[in-house]
Amino acid sequence: MSDAIDVSDRTKFAMPVRNLISLIASVAVGVWAYFGIIERLNRIETEMILVNSDLVKNTEFRIKWPRGDLGSLPADAEQFMLIEHLSGEFDKLLHNIETGKAPFDQQQALTLDFYKQRIETLEGKVETLKDTVADLKAHNGNAR
Repeated sequence: MSDAIDVSDRTKFAMPVRNLISLIASVAVGVWAYFGIIERLNRIETEMILVNSDLVKNTEFRIKWPRGDLGSLPADAEQFMLIEHLSGEFDKLLHNIETGKAPFDQQQALTLDFYKQRIETLEGKVETLKDTVADLKAHNGNAR
């Protein structure tokens, strides 16, 4: 007795409709899950490519910006111009001071004269006190 089953394009078999529907639904869910996973992987891969690109650009910026290879901010350029201007003004003032041509206005002269008079007055008072102390020491030394 031969138990071989002969299968061809004309073979018929009976299956309940609910089994057929559940089989089709299972295949549909499997296909939907597969394409969902593929879509998620594509999104992650795209994000990774973008992050890697940003990382490369950031590294390039981090290295080149301090060197000045990428230019400078307008505020930096303005500061450099101000520093150069102040350096020139300082050099002029230093030259004038060294040659004795320093700028000197009337207010400064009045202030210096005032302090000169005060110092001379205080020096005079100190000398008077020294003399008084010396006299007292001499007088106290003779009294004993």
